[in-house]
Amino acid sequence: MRALTWQGTGKVAVETVPDPKIQEPTDAVVRITSTAICGSDLHLYDVLGMYLDKGDVLGHEPMGIVEEVGAGVTHIKPGDRVVIPFNISCGHCWMCSRGFYAQCETTQVKDQHKGASLFGYTKLYGQVPGGQAEYLRVPQAQFGPIKVPDGHPDERYLFLSDVLTTSWQAVKFADVQPGDTVLVTGLGPIGQMCARIARHLGAGRVIAVDNVRERITMAERHGIEVLNFDSIDDIPAAVLDLTHGRGADGVIEAVGMEAHGTPFQSAAMKAAGLLPDPLARKATETFGVDRMAALRTAFASVRRAGTISIIGVYGGEADPFPMMDLFDKGVTMRMGQAHVKRWVDDIMPLLTGDDDPLGVDDLVTHRLPLDEAPHAYDIFKNKQDGCIKVVLKP
Repeated sequence: MRALTWQGTGKVAVETVPDPKIQEPTDAVVRITSTAICGSDLHLYDVLGMYLDKGDVLGHEPMGIVEEVGAGVTHIKPGDRVVIPFNISCGHCWMCSRGFYAQCETTQVKDQHKGASLFGYTKLYGQVPGGQAEYLRVPQAQFGPIKVPDGHPDERYLFLSDVLTTSWQAVKFADVQPGDTVLVTGLGPIGQMCARIARHLGAGRVIAVDNVRERITMAERHGIEVLNFDSIDDIPAAVLDLTHGRGADGVIEAVGMEAHGTPFQSAAMKAAGLLPDPLARKATETFGVDRMAALRTAFASVRRAGTISIIGVYGGEADPFPMMDLFDKGVTMRMGQAHVKRWVDDIMPLLTGDDDPLGVDDLVTHRLPLDEAPHAYDIFKNKQDGCIKVVLKP
C-alpha cells in the first residue's frame, strides 16, 4: 500500500509499504477513505524527530471502511463505515472504566512513562503505524472504532477522531457556564472548533487570539470576536478592557509548543531537533525549549477564580510557571489528551442531521490526494494558500 512516511526533520514522503494484517483477535483492518493532517503532526515534522525512525507512517485522524476483523471484534463488521480515535484504548481497564481513555492501562507505553498508545505518533506513544495511508491496522478494535452512518461526506464525521472530541473536552475542562466569557488562544482547527463549541454550550461571548487573516475570517463567520496580536501589543490588557477589568471566565489554550515566542525559545526548539537523537531527547525532556507565549497570555487573561484548559500540545520542559500569581488568583487548570470516546455520544447527534450546529462543514480548506501529502504538510506548516485544515484522500 501507499503511505506517508517520516524521512527526517522537515521531510516526509509517500512510499510503498507492506499492507497491514490482522495480528491479534482484537484487530481490524480499515481501508482509509479520508485522513487529516493535525497541527501536532507538525511537531513530528519539525521538532520531535529524535523519537521517530525513518519510514514511520504518520497520521492519527483517519476514517474508512472496515475490510477485516479479528475473532474478538463483534461491534463492527466488514463494510461498516468507521472513524478511528487517535488514542488506542481497550474500554475495560481501570482507567477506561472511569472514562480516562487517553490513559488506558492496556495500551500505556510504560517504558516511556506515557499514557495510551497513539496512532502515528513516535516511540513515546508506541510507534504504532498511522492512518495517513491506504489501509490501517486498528488494535483494540473491539472498542475503538466509531461506527457512523451514511448520508454525509466523510468530513462531517472525520473529526470525531480528534478535532471535535479534543475541542469538546477542552471546553468542558474550561468549565464553561451559560453566559460566560471564554478566551481561546489560537485559531487553528482545534481553536476554531473550541470557539464554536463554547458558543454552542452556552458561552455568552467568545473571544479568540490569532494573527492569520484566513483563520480570523473563518472564526468571524461563526460569531467569534478576534484579537489580532499583530496589531494589539498587550492581549491580556485588551481582554481586561473587554471584560470590565475582570478577565475571561475560562481560557482555552489551543496553541501549545507552536506558539509564537521569543527568538531564543524558537532557536532552542530548532536546535534541539537537530542534535543527535539521544542528546535531542535529553534536551527536549529537561530543558525549557517549549514556547510559553500562549500560556502567559492565558495566565494573564483569566479572571480570579477562573479556569484554564490547556489542550495545545507541549513536548518538553517549559519555563517556570508564575505560581505566585496563579495561586493568588485561585486559578483552576485542567489539561491532557482527549478521552475521545467519552465525548462521542454528546457530539454524534449534532452531526447526523441536515443542520450543522457546530459548523463542521466549514473547517476543511484543502482536499488533496495522498500522493500530495508532502505538499500538504508544507502549505499547512507555512500557513500558505489559506490553509487551515487539510484532508488527504488515499
